[in-house]
Amino acid sequence: MSADYDIIIIGAGPAGYVAAIRAAQLGMKTACIDRWLAADGKPALGGTCLNAGCIPSKALLESTEQYELAANGFAGHGIRIGKLELDLAAMHARKQGVVDRLTRGIERLFKGNGITWLQGEGKLLGPGKVAFTAHGKSRPEELASDHVIIATGSTPIELGGAPLDGTVVVDSTGALAFDEVPKRLAVIGAGVIGLELGSVWRRLGAEVVMLEAQDRFLPVTDGEVAQAALRLLRDQGLDIRLGCRLMTTRVGKAEATLDYTDGEGKSHTFKADRVVVAVGRRPLSDDVYTQESGLLLDERGYIHVNEFCETNLPGVYAVGDVVRGAMLAHKGSEEGCMVVERIAGQSTTLDYGCVPSVIYTQPEIAWVGRTEEDLKTAGEAYHKGVFPLAASGRAQARGETDGFVKLLASAETDRILGAHIVGPGASELISEATIAMAFQASAEDLARTVFAHPTLSEAVHEAALAVGQRAIHMATGRKRQG
Repeated sequence: MSADYDIIIIGAGPAGYVAAIRAAQLGMKTACIDRWLAADGKPALGGTCLNAGCIPSKALLESTEQYELAANGFAGHGIRIGKLELDLAAMHARKQGVVDRLTRGIERLFKGNGITWLQGEGKLLGPGKVAFTAHGKSRPEELASDHVIIATGSTPIELGGAPLDGTVVVDSTGALAFDEVPKRLAVIGAGVIGLELGSVWRRLGAEVVMLEAQDRFLPVTDGEVAQAALRLLRDQGLDIRLGCRLMTTRVGKAEATLDYTDGEGKSHTFKADRVVVAVGRRPLSDDVYTQESGLLLDERGYIHVNEFCETNLPGVYAVGDVVRGAMLAHKGSEEGCMVVERIAGQSTTLDYGCVPSVIYTQPEIAWVGRTEEDLKTAGEAYHKGVFPLAASGRAQARGETDGFVKLLASAETDRILGAHIVGPGASELISEATIAMAFQASAEDLARTVFAHPTLSEAVHEAALAVGQRAIHMATGRKRQG
């Protein structure tokens, strides 16, 4: 008896829906199970990223950036406006419109590719066997498939010292839906999510206090970038307090009182209208398999996979946030493509050393590859080139001169090992370095590439020239021949 499907994918976030589309392109009979229900109770594709994460947060970041520009930046361009007013409801409506258009777009892609969208819960029973329970049903049906991909994503980590109540104390999803601007907002965690959400509400007028347990700001980033970003974000008004440990949160009708200790062990208390818990995310693997299936997980709940995202069970794979590595939508999407292409007989691999990361603050923070700290720890000789955006003609014309581009290259081969950017457009500029690294380019390759003038991307070119101590638009203090 033939299987119901060639492939079943559990989860329709960026890792799952992209895998489904690629599988269908390769001629596989494909089903994608997803349990997401939108605020109106209707099923929606796209998972957390499109519905309550990447996309709505970027929509609000864009809107609030425009608001702050109108409030504080237009005058410098010779533009005078009248009284500025905030329509938060309209801002939220725009955000939701962006989400709706994208999720409907994925639905059309599913239909166009002949993918079966199964709306409800999926659970792995074993190799080739999946239980599907439709929304509103209590009895599952068993489906057979030659291959199964688990792509169930992640969920916010809850904090014992700040239990969520959905009104005063919320997670990242709740922080995207405040119906008024808090006067004082506490954000627990100064990582990627906390910084983006804190930036949204600070721009709209909230006093934002961020409590971060780590002593070093953004420890995953290059040290120079982290120091520069911390200074710039504090200058904007984000009150970022490092080395802080939250002890308790006492919630009243309209505010919360937070007790915490600082890096020296001293106790502090302050009140906030709203509290956002943004201490990271954990893999959503609790209900995706039965114990009888024999699926292997690690102690943190990540599904164990090899470099090709194969689990310990034949024909069963896992991709995205539910496996090791950075929790990034684009990383999950590429893993999904890799898996289905390998199932189809192709020899696709994924270079995890060339996966970029971005924080969408203003200025943006982006990086790919190894940091200077990594190279020093490994004892690996390197050269670096740093170019300040203050020396960029396009950055000066835009009035956005904070930040720099930093490239790291092997001292032996000149191959680019890492790129680190803080500044306007960093999310786009980092792709230039990512492509160069993917093709194993040297700093000299970038230095001898022609870049359009005037553009922000010229800063990447100048940083590559600076690796060889010959940047044109920056005084190096040294003469160099050749």
